[in-house]
Amino acid sequence: MAILKIARMGHPILNRPADPVADPAAPEIARLIDDMMATLDDAEGAGLAAPQVHVPLRVVIFHVPRERDADAVESVPLTILINPVIEPLGEARREDWEACLSVPGLTGRVPRWEAVRYHGLAPDGSAIEREATGFHARVVQHECDHLDGIVYPMRMTNLAHLMFREEMRHYVRDDEVLDEDEDGYEDEEEPASEDP
Repeated sequence: MAILKIARMGHPILNRPADPVADPAAPEIARLIDDMMATLDDAEGAGLAAPQVHVPLRVVIFHVPRERDADAVESVPLTILINPVIEPLGEARREDWEACLSVPGLTGRVPRWEAVRYHGLAPDGSAIEREATGFHARVVQHECDHLDGIVYPMRMTNLAHLMFREEMRHYVRDDEVLDEDEDGYEDEEEPASEDP
């Protein structure tokens, strides 16, 4: 296993749709997945898409520890999803903070579907189909966006809510952006990370 270099926003690999994987069980896909797992572990992220490691294929990996999603009944184990497809369940959307390994140091409020159904293939070619809500749904949507050449700032509706993570504690309280002249903002805690 190797720790791979992560492409940063602006690199052309992040701007193009990824290609479908023809054979999920191919040895080169197994090597890619092993390297992606090592890279994700090293970066301490929640998810990673193949284009983020300079490979234009439709492969994502992610996990959701129980402590990262207050609404979750249980954690989502490391999931490897090949050629994923997502469909929203209902019309409800929620805006929340996201960060990205390809956009280091920044965070922004991104609207996402609250509930989704996704399906794809496991590395052995078997089918995976799940429904997701909360942080689980957000992570899946974030990572699958990378497969379509979309980085989270492209989804934002207000770029005033794109900021350096170090600045969050000064301007954010309870998932709301504060006005600069609001009293007491310097003492606020930084909200929990959502580093998909």
